[in-house]
Amino acid sequence: MKTKRQEIQGGEFIVRTPALHTVFTPEDVTDEQRMLMETAKRFVEDRVDPYRSAIEDGEFDEVVRLLREAGELGLLAHSVPEVYGGLGLNKVTKGIVGEMTGRTSGYGVAHSNHTCIATLPITYFGTEKQKQKYLPKLASGEYIGAYCLTEPNAGSDALASKTKAILNNEGSHYILNGTKIYITNASFSDTFIVYAKVDGQHFTAFIVEKGFPGLVIGPEEKKMGIKGSSTCSVLLEDCLVPKENVLGEIGKGHVIALNVLNLGRYNLGFAAMGGAIHALDTTMAFIKERKQFGRRISDFPASKEKIIKMAARIFAAESIQYRTGGLLDSRLEGLKENALPKEVAAGLMEYIMECAICKVYGSETLDMVVDEGLQLHGGAGYIAEYPIEQMYRDSRINRIFEGTNEINRLVLPTQLLKKLTIGAYSLNEKGREETLLSTVREINRSLSVLLITKYGEALQHEQEVMMKWSDSLIEYYALESSCLRNEKSGGAYSALVQLLEFESLLRIESIWKQLVSEVVEGDERKNWLVRINKVIVRYLPTIQLEQKRNLADQLIHEGFYKKALQRMGVTQNIEEVR
Repeated sequence: MKTKRQEIQGGEFIVRTPALHTVFTPEDVTDEQRMLMETAKRFVEDRVDPYRSAIEDGEFDEVVRLLREAGELGLLAHSVPEVYGGLGLNKVTKGIVGEMTGRTSGYGVAHSNHTCIATLPITYFGTEKQKQKYLPKLASGEYIGAYCLTEPNAGSDALASKTKAILNNEGSHYILNGTKIYITNASFSDTFIVYAKVDGQHFTAFIVEKGFPGLVIGPEEKKMGIKGSSTCSVLLEDCLVPKENVLGEIGKGHVIALNVLNLGRYNLGFAAMGGAIHALDTTMAFIKERKQFGRRISDFPASKEKIIKMAARIFAAESIQYRTGGLLDSRLEGLKENALPKEVAAGLMEYIMECAICKVYGSETLDMVVDEGLQLHGGAGYIAEYPIEQMYRDSRINRIFEGTNEINRLVLPTQLLKKLTIGAYSLNEKGREETLLSTVREINRSLSVLLITKYGEALQHEQEVMMKWSDSLIEYYALESSCLRNEKSGGAYSALVQLLEFESLLRIESIWKQLVSEVVEGDERKNWLVRINKVIVRYLPTIQLEQKRNLADQLIHEGFYKKALQRMGVTQNIEEVR
């Protein structure tokens, strides 16, 4: 099975549907993964939740204490190899921990930042000496890590960095000068992954310790949300960094940056999904108690429609995350233990399109859920006493973290064009329009050919077109992942997936029509619109109001998203974790 999974290339969903057994779903988690899920869940409920107010008030000593407790439980060690004091677990397992901690806002941001972009650069690209020195301490929580990439004039364009590194006359240390901004965990971190240009030219990564001369931490930023997360500037003023602390190769810092940010996008999707589930559960608890006009808010049909749409969107996000995690694991498990950094980099970057989708779809799912959740709270949702108020504020950063959603949208068509250029697969693989999925994929394929033919190399500069093209691919990946999960589960989620198909097809129709109307005209435009209408008429499911209300009633009755899914029929594989 591993061999077959490894044959799946990044972005291959654009041209063909995978074999069902190669698609990893939440129902495929192992007993070991369930145990760690339960450990993380209990840690959040018993240890983190009671300190929500203190963390929100910026009491970062509590965050550090909790991180060290998490380290004692192994919740910081999942991605560190066993030989360096970690658990050596896979990316699905990492995602599961991220899902559980994603509901904790400021603490969750600190936890995720530490275990992902602050630790993985050393895990994958460090020397043996660097790994032995730093990884055991990062895995245990003795050391907390930060990641320093963003600068005043270098955000998404990281290679525009102005931070310089010059080797001293003795050849023993690099002297770093520059400013990094918006650095998570900065005030209490022990290690910093810092990017600078050697001799002002060669973009390179360094491991910098807080005690190194010339490292200065700026004041805390005053933020709109995630107030429980430390965010400061990091100033490098003739900072002395030992030569042996160069991470990876000189001039190859972009390889490290792109790879860990790619995994960061995957991880952020899991965290956002976990936050969305918690926001939905919190909202259902509120509307079951609150009454207006003599009825519970949960009894109103308009409330039910909001709830079930939130659940359907979360189901799609969940399906995307676990499927992508399975792809990453299949690729990384195929590497030898002594694989070279460039081999690791190639494996991590193979699914860059799928990871970008995780980030975009997950963050926008969370935004949708907290927005509707606050609306269902009414005026109470605007009061700090109610958790949904903080959830709403904290959600917004996720569309900016790990590369803005606009940048991530541009990643998809850009990477697809690269895949086509090297012949990884072809858009000429025209399929027969027999099913919903094959038909939507065929329209996307035809639109891709249209855009490439019309614009040629200039397509990369047509950003409005590129992002709508990307949206059509994102919606398809979400739809396909949900349908395949339902099929693999024996149709247990058919009612929910039917609603998801309805909502997704309407969004896809809108994207297609906007795209076509903007790039073609005359009879060609008319023919395209007719073709699109035929697809919608043929495949748009019939959704009766009573169906949606019944689904919502099931969900609200259970009160927990996970528990409601369990009741839908998959009791043999899925554990009740809520």
